[in-house]
Amino acid sequence: MMKKHKILYLLMLPGILYYIIFKYIPMYGIIIAFQDYSVGRGILESKFVGLKHFIEFFYVTPDSWKLIRNTVMLNVYDLLFHFPAPIILAILFHEIRSKFFKRFVQSISYMPHFLSTVVIAGILVTFLSPTTGVVNHFLVRVFGMEPIMFLGIPEWFRSVYVGSEIWQKVGWGTILYLAAIAGIDPTLYEAAKMDGANRFQQVRHITLIGMLPVMIILFVLTLGNFMETGFHKILLLYNSMNYETSDVINTFVYRRGILDADFSFATAVGLFQSVIGFVLIVAANRIVRKYSATSLW
Repeated sequence: MMKKHKILYLLMLPGILYYIIFKYIPMYGIIIAFQDYSVGRGILESKFVGLKHFIEFFYVTPDSWKLIRNTVMLNVYDLLFHFPAPIILAILFHEIRSKFFKRFVQSISYMPHFLSTVVIAGILVTFLSPTTGVVNHFLVRVFGMEPIMFLGIPEWFRSVYVGSEIWQKVGWGTILYLAAIAGIDPTLYEAAKMDGANRFQQVRHITLIGMLPVMIILFVLTLGNFMETGFHKILLLYNSMNYETSDVINTFVYRRGILDADFSFATAVGLFQSVIGFVLIVAANRIVRKYSATSLW
């Protein structure tokens, strides 16, 4: 079998090596979550302390539950508003009859994906500025509103973050869904038309059903990253005024692990995140496997 498909296995090799070198081998370092790790002593000779750092995070760290709450809330918002957005946009693309206009709109929607997070954050800071930002300028001139400090008011941070995620990633996210739609048998639409189904009914009973396997797989994968957030974007956007809602586990781990050099504690908190993600993805996969024919494994 390997000789027959050796070219395909060769193409897989870089990806396999990447995961082995950068994902699996570093897992050895998880040991320091249960140690008082010292750079001088190394992993093998550092003192073993068991669950000390986990207990410290949950019962001693004053902001631990606020960090968990902010992380969960950002991901819930993202799941509710960001996850359905590419599905809806892919259906809208599919319904466009002009091929030129369809390709033009698709190309425009893909463009934000290729901008770096630093550029996206810079655009947000500039556009949402209370004094010179175009958004506040529009609100003042058109609606007569007072300028809003979007990045200075904690209640606005989640909306800004999720909205920017949708704008940046929604176009690129339609690719898999459009591929799923392309795989639907066109005769199903013809049969539906003959039976008197309107466009909405065709979308509901044919297009959405054809997209369902891809939707399930991506939903399960999304749940696996539920405790993860866009660390780089949050790090660039958060400040002392919006800490109440913007400070999440990832930014806390960065401060404790990199800035304070508390490697063991930061590793313990990061391990907690990973365990939650692992439990969610296994549970979600088991549920979808029970009620449908589509699952990750």
